[in-house]
Amino acid sequence: MADPARARKIAERTKTLVADFIERRVKDERLGFVTVTDVRVTGDLQHASIFYTVFGSDDERANTAAALEDWRGRIRSHVGKGLGIRLTPSLEFIPDAIPEGAAHIEEALKAARERDEELAQAKASARYAGDEDPYKKPVAGDDE
Repeated sequence: MADPARARKIAERTKTLVADFIERRVKDERLGFVTVTDVRVTGDLQHASIFYTVFGSDDERANTAAALEDWRGRIRSHVGKGLGIRLTPSLEFIPDAIPEGAAHIEEALKAARERDEELAQAKASARYAGDEDPYKKPVAGDDE
């Protein structure tokens, strides 16, 4: 098992190599606007999971996934040459769920803001059910 710091360095280097290769060398009309968000390398440096996002529709995401799958061998070759280590890790492209998670959080925050506005309006028109101060207080004349 490799040192965790070395695995981190290899993951970062792999991320830059993959992003550079996709940007400069992949000439495929199916490829959309891709962003490599993260790379995770196993402890034995044999497998790299590459997380990416695609800006666009579901159809563009599917086309990009197919293009990346077709180019995976050439990308792995480029990563192997760039890393210069004995064994090149196998690559797996995984669509990142960050945009969907962010959209879900935005919806939840919007619903919370709307509920807060409803409560503020209800509070503005609210009245006490009984007296304003329901607690009994001693009268100044009582000396018991």
